[in-house]
Order: sequence, then structure tokens, then C-alpha cells
Amino acid sequence: MNLYTAPDPKDVERISAEAVNAKGNRPPLYAARKKVFPKRAEGRFRRFKWIVMLVTLGIYYLAPWIRWDRGPYAPDQAILVDLASRRFFFFFVEIWPQEFYYVAGLLVMAGFGLFLVTSAVGRAWCGYACPQTVWVDLFLVVERAIEGDRNARMKLDSAPYTFEKLRKRVAKHAIWLLIGVVTGGAWIFYFADAPTLLISLAKGSAPAVAYATVATLTATTYVLGGLMREQVCTYMCPWPRIQGAMLDENSLVVTYNDWRGEPRSRHSKKAQSAGQSVGDCVDCNACVAVCPMGIDIRDGQQMECITCALCIDACDNVMDKIGKPRGLIAYATLSEYAQNMSLATDGGRMPIQPAKVRNTDGTFAASIRHFNWRIIFRPRVLFYATVWIAIGLGMLVHLAMRERLELNVVHDRNPQYVLESDGSIRNGYTLRILNMVPAPRKVTLRLEGLDGATMRIPELSKEDARTFTIDAGPDAATSLKVFVTRHAHGDATSGFLFIAEDGEHQDRAIYKAAFNSPGETQ
Repeated sequence: MNLYTAPDPKDVERISAEAVNAKGNRPPLYAARKKVFPKRAEGRFRRFKWIVMLVTLGIYYLAPWIRWDRGPYAPDQAILVDLASRRFFFFFVEIWPQEFYYVAGLLVMAGFGLFLVTSAVGRAWCGYACPQTVWVDLFLVVERAIEGDRNARMKLDSAPYTFEKLRKRVAKHAIWLLIGVVTGGAWIFYFADAPTLLISLAKGSAPAVAYATVATLTATTYVLGGLMREQVCTYMCPWPRIQGAMLDENSLVVTYNDWRGEPRSRHSKKAQSAGQSVGDCVDCNACVAVCPMGIDIRDGQQMECITCALCIDACDNVMDKIGKPRGLIAYATLSEYAQNMSLATDGGRMPIQPAKVRNTDGTFAASIRHFNWRIIFRPRVLFYATVWIAIGLGMLVHLAMRERLELNVVHDRNPQYVLESDGSIRNGYTLRILNMVPAPRKVTLRLEGLDGATMRIPELSKEDARTFTIDAGPDAATSLKVFVTRHAHGDATSGFLFIAEDGEHQDRAIYKAAFNSPGETQ
């Protein structure tokens, strides 16, 4: 079994030559789409996909409506991307623009998490949790409810247009569009207070960008999930082409065990009575009928396969009916497949080994009992897991230890200093005190170093002092103009510290500043 089988260049050249007709016309560059009508599957993997679909859609649609009390000075929406204030709220966590490295860390974790999952269990992301897979499943639920299962939909599609066909098609596409609208609406609710924005949308008073975003996401959801479906995974998504580097001989993939199933026969009893050797595959095409990608897993591993395992459910049901062991199609590794194929070749069709065919009784207990844990404890998987955990722990530690009070200082550039009539020297600074908690605070600002110097903050007092108390607004940056005056000449450039402290919250911010002067006259 090859993970991916590239076509022979000679075959490609021959087929291309044959495609050119006598008039010299070439075929279209892109083949016409072959419609796929996946049949509803029943089994443990289908049930697991239902659970994943309900959980993921529930989180997506309901998360903006969860409330989280942050006090009177901050929004109470649990998950909110506040673009106006340039804040990101996630329950008790608040991220400021200068802390964007947390978002970068999450993206890196997502990448390594995808590598980790793919190396261990193949394209599990594609088969179960990818948004394209989840919304296609949702759209198929609507399609089956209105038009029926596979055979009924195929018959309806080939039939001429009648009132009944038109009614079903209009109803189906109307519900698809409604799902698209709800999907787009749920997305914009993450960027504003959800109840308020919903009322504004209903009244027609919401910002134009909100309606444009809903319209765009409605169109993309409808087109990608309802019309294009498997074409998105095959032609638009880059992951099927990248995943080959993540898979090796010990990665789990959905596999047709042809060492057991071949040769196929629809009439195995007659063939056996005639002395012919037949496999367990009865060529019923149940695995093809349920495949949302429209492929035949018996042809080997293919780029289009998203490893949703619905073919396993379909085949297991057929094996149950004909009284044969499950696992003709199963999750397996390339090394296991090669070992079984070698044994079958050397000694004829080998007897079914429960350790070789997983989940023979169809329970999760059997899944754990027969799972090959060496798939997890491999250098590649452990490396990805280590990096993923290290990044996550590093971000959590940094998040727990970060200061919620920051101090930024900008020295006046022109003039850099002022020589006053009494011989003292004055420097000007612009201070920004960032209060990064959603509550007002009393912040003490003081000078440290630069003996004989005082500071004046015109917005607060006309008096000079070395310490001031500043009211810092909640979740805001307070800007102040500060003048530092030194009454005795010193070095041409002297360093000192601005220190901002909040004793109640045990927060402290320090900024090392420079004091410019003309220097001593010798």
C-alpha cells in the first residue's frame, strides 16, 4: 500500500495524446465535476462525527452569548474582539495590542497541534473537526431531510424539473442560505456586544461593514459547504498536499485490507462451492456509497481521502450481516499492512487476528484494548507534543506573571533641555501610564536617582515634587506632560528612573530615562 500513488509519466503522455482528436482540439483543462451523493452511514465513527459536529457548532454559535462579569468598566461578553478599543477579551484574560505575541503563540500551537495529530492519527482534523467537514455534514442533514437518502437524491437529480422537484430544491437552498446568514451573523457577534448588535441588525441601524461581513460569509458558507463540498478539500485546501510530509509508516490511516478482501466476489458461496478462492469483500460498494469525497478506498490511499472512517462503518455493517469479522476496512498503519500482506503472501490467506484488526466488537473498550500505543510513543510524535506543550506552558506562565501596569516615556526632542535664569536645567517628557485592568487605580509616580531634581506635572499641580499620585482610568492609557528640573549642574547626560507603583495590586513599572544638560564649565 502506498500513501500516495503518482501516475506513470508515460501513461499521462499516452492519455494526453489520445485525448487530442483528429481536428487537433484538446480537452478542457479541468474535468467536469462528478456529483457525489453520500449515503447516510450508521456506526461508531458516524456517531462520533455527530458529537463533534454538535460540540463545534454549539461553541461557534453560542460562544458570543456567554456573559462574564468584569465589573462596571469593562464589557461583560466572555469572548470579545473589541476593535474600537483594541482589546481581546477571553473570559478572565485580556490581551492588549502590544501583547499580540500571545496570538502568535496560539497560531504556532495550532500549527504544531495539526502536525502532532496528523503524525499520530492521520487526517483526523480533516475527517472530524475541520469547519468545511462540519458545515458539509450540516448541509447534508438538510439535504437528506428534504430530498431523501442517496438513491432518492440521485433519482431526483436526474429527473426533469417538476413542481415537486422545484419545491424541494427551493426549500433546500433557502435553508442553506439561512444557515449561511446565521453563520455570518455569529461571526460578527464576536466583534461587538452580541445582544446590542443583534438589535441593531434587526432595525437596520448596524454599521455597513456588519452587513457586508454577513453577506460575504453567507455567500462563502453557502458556496463552499453547499455547492462545492468535496472540491474544496481536493482543489482549494493545501493540507492534502502537505500532509504527506507528516505521515510515515507508523501513522494511522483508513486502510482497505486487500490481503483479506481479495479476490472480491458478489457470489462467494457459489465460488467457494466451485473450488475458487475468494476474499471477504463482496463488492457491495457500500464503502463508496457513504464516502463524502466519492472515492473508493479499495483503490488504496488517495489524496482526496479525509479519513472520516464512514467507509469503516459501512463495511462493518456488511460484515455483520454476512457473518464475517469486522475490520476489512480499518484504521491501520503502513507497517501493519505490510506485515499482514507479507504473512498472507507467504502462507496463504492468514486467519484474522484481533490484534491486527482493531475494534472487532465495535466498542470503545476494544478500541483502547487493541490500540497500538507505539503509534503515540514515536520520536516524531513526541517531538511535536513536546514543542506544543512547551509553548503552551510558556504562554501560561508568562500570562500568570505579566504586569498589568506599564510605563512608557518619550523625551522631548526639541529642545532637549532648557537652561533657566537661576542656572537650573529642565527636561521635558511625555509619560503614558497604561492601566491594564478594568478598574480605576491610584498610581504613585516618583523619581529615583538624579539628586537634587524635582518634577512638575502641570495637569495635577503647579508645585514641584519628587512624588505624585495619579488617577489612572480603567483599561486606559493616561498621558501626562512631566517636566524634570535639576537645580545643580552634573554630568552632560545623567540617568534616572521613573517608577510607577500601585501598592494595592502590587504592580510596579520602571522606566530608565536620560537627563540632558550642557555639562560643567571647566
